[in-house]
Amino acid sequence: MYVGLTGGIGSGKSTVAGYFGGLGVPVYNSDLRARELMEQDASLREGIVGLLGMEAYKGEKLNRPYIAAQVFAQKHLLNQLNALVHPAVREDFRQWTARQHAPYVIQEAAILIENGAYRELDRLILVTAPKGERIKRVIRRDCITEQDVLARMNNQWEDEEKISLADFVIHNTDLATTQQQVREIHRVLLETATG
Repeated sequence: MYVGLTGGIGSGKSTVAGYFGGLGVPVYNSDLRARELMEQDASLREGIVGLLGMEAYKGEKLNRPYIAAQVFAQKHLLNQLNALVHPAVREDFRQWTARQHAPYVIQEAAILIENGAYRELDRLILVTAPKGERIKRVIRRDCITEQDVLARMNNQWEDEEKISLADFVIHNTDLATTQQQVREIHRVLLETATG
């Protein structure tokens, strides 16, 4: 069974993914793999340079601040970048799942709903947190300005729009409560998968 795990920037989906991983659930981090593929896949790299220029890379590594400045300021560039990266990630996820031996696996990604990938999954978990708390978390984590965080948030749907599509919603404001929610969802998913 394939389970999606999503949430807006700063919602804490990586923390939640870690809790599922701690329960023995294989977790595929789409955002991390996308970055790795963007650095390792020659044809993907060529497409990104064609779209954003040589400045998109510093040597072999992504120039993430440059890319973010370009794509979050110009939505058409973000859409074109996603059109290059998402098919590569989807194929990588398929190959990864074929190697897993578990009742269910989780695909963690920030924009599973926005890019329509959630339709290919059996269940969807949404992680939410108050917007003000999310902004603080991202400023602390990424050392960027509030304006930069808001620019990224503006490219994601609001939680209210996502809730109707989710099978489970984790309100991530208190870690102990979040862990408890993860354990309960894990129990339900195991029952569903092994049915």
